[in-house]
Amino acid sequence: MSRYSCSSVSLTTIVQEAGISAELIGASDVVVTGITQDSRLVQQGDLFCCVRGQFADGHAFAEQAIHSGASALLVEVVQPNVPSHVTQVVVSSVRDVLGSVASATFGHPSRELKMTGITGTNGKTSTAYILSEILKAHGATVLVIGTLTGERTTPEAIDLQHQLREFIDSGGTHVVMEVSSHGLVMGRVNGILFDVAVFTNLGRDHLDFHGSYENYFAAKAQLFTPALAQHAVINADDKYGQLLIDVCEVGVTTFGRAVADDVRVDVGSVDFEWNSLSVHLSMGGEFSLYNALAAMTAAQTLGVTDGVIVNGCERVAGVPGRFESVPNEEGIGVVVDYAHTPESLEGVLHSARLLTEGRIIVVFGCGGDRDAGKRSVMGEIASRLSDVVYVTSDNPRSEDPSAIIEEIMKGARSNTAEVHSCVDRSEAIHDAISEARIGDIVVVAGKGHESTQETRGVVIPFDDVDVARVALLSRKKNDR
Repeated sequence: MSRYSCSSVSLTTIVQEAGISAELIGASDVVVTGITQDSRLVQQGDLFCCVRGQFADGHAFAEQAIHSGASALLVEVVQPNVPSHVTQVVVSSVRDVLGSVASATFGHPSRELKMTGITGTNGKTSTAYILSEILKAHGATVLVIGTLTGERTTPEAIDLQHQLREFIDSGGTHVVMEVSSHGLVMGRVNGILFDVAVFTNLGRDHLDFHGSYENYFAAKAQLFTPALAQHAVINADDKYGQLLIDVCEVGVTTFGRAVADDVRVDVGSVDFEWNSLSVHLSMGGEFSLYNALAAMTAAQTLGVTDGVIVNGCERVAGVPGRFESVPNEEGIGVVVDYAHTPESLEGVLHSARLLTEGRIIVVFGCGGDRDAGKRSVMGEIASRLSDVVYVTSDNPRSEDPSAIIEEIMKGARSNTAEVHSCVDRSEAIHDAISEARIGDIVVVAGKGHESTQETRGVVIPFDDVDVARVALLSRKKNDR
C-alpha cells in the first residue's frame, strides 16, 4: 500500500465520477491532491481511505491522517471531532467503493486501455504471458500484472489504478492481468470494465480463505458480470467452466481441446494445428495447450488476426517456474513447476508421464498457514502418478515443517510408489536428481518461480531451478 499524488480534483467530482452512493459531511469545495489508505503516508491535501483490514481498521487512524494534512476521509462510520475543513465521504463499505474512487481520482485510466482479466485456479500466469506476446506481435505496448510482477497477484485498488495511469502516461495500450479470487472478493478490480475476461479452470485452492468450493467459484464468477466485463472467454472442457457458461451475464466465446489437431507435446514445447495453421509454443506439458488456447481465443476477441496470433505464440520463450526445463547432459529430464494445488500437480505429473518411458520422481511439499485439507490429497496424487516421491518443505511459514509433511504422508502412503520424507528441500532435490536414471524425469513442484523460502518468520533465498542446477553439477562430478 502506497500514497500517490494526483492532479488536483474536487472531492465532489471524484464522488460523482465514481458513481457511488455517498453522504458528504463538511465542506463541499474540498480539493484532493493525493490518495492513500496508509495513515503513515498521508500528506497535505490527501483523501485518506479508512479500509477495514484483517488486522487493523483504518478508522482508528483517521485522527492521525487529519493531523498529517488529510483534506478528506472515506469512511463507513462518521468520525467525531473532525475539523470543519475536512470532509467525510460516508459509504456503506469503503473496500467495495475504493476501486471506483481510485479510478475516478486518476481519471479512469482503464477506459483508455484494452483490458484483459484472467482468472482461474491454474494457468493464469502462463495464459497472461502468452497473450502478452501475441499482443506485442500485434504491435501493442503491453503491461502484464500478476504473480510474477508484484507482491500480490492482483494489486490493491489504489496501487492498481495508479499503475494503470502511469502506464498510459508512458504510452501503453493493452493490459493483461491476473485477477485472483482474493482480489475479486476484496474489490481490488472494482472500477475496471475489462474488454475480455478469461476463465481457465477451477480446482482446489484458497479454501482456507473462501471456506468452500461454492464460495470460491462464486468469487471467480464475479469477474463475468456486466459490472466488470464486456465479454467472456471460457474453458468449455472444465466442469466449472460449463457452469459459468450457463450463468454468464455477458457474451461468451469458448475454447477447448477439440479445436486443436495433431497435438505433439514435449518437455519444452507444444505443437498443434489450429484453424489450419501450425502453432509452435516453447512451453512443455499438456496443460500448456489449454493456456495457449485461452490466450489465442482472447486475442481473437480483441481483434488480432490468426496469423499474428500464431506468430505471437512462436515468440514465447517459456514462463519462469511453469514446466520449466532445467537443461543437462545427464540424460534425465528435470522440470520445475509452480504446481501447488491438487489439480495442477496432477496435470504436471500426467504431462510428465506422456514424455517418458522411464520413472517419474517428484519432489514437493505444501505451504504452511494455508488450506490444510489439500495436503493428504496431494500426497495421494503424487504417489499414484509417480514412481518415487520425496515429500519435503515448501514454505512452512509459522507451521512445523515436519507436521505438514506428516499430513501429506497420510495420502502418500496409500499407493505403491516409493515414498521418502525430507524436511530440507535442497537435500530432497539433490537426492531425487542423484537417484534418477537415464530416461527418468524429476519434477520439482510447488514453488516454481519463487526465490525465497519462509520458515517460522525467517526468509532465506531459495530457488528450485538454482538448486536443481547445483544438484546436476554434483551428479556430473560424481559420475566422473
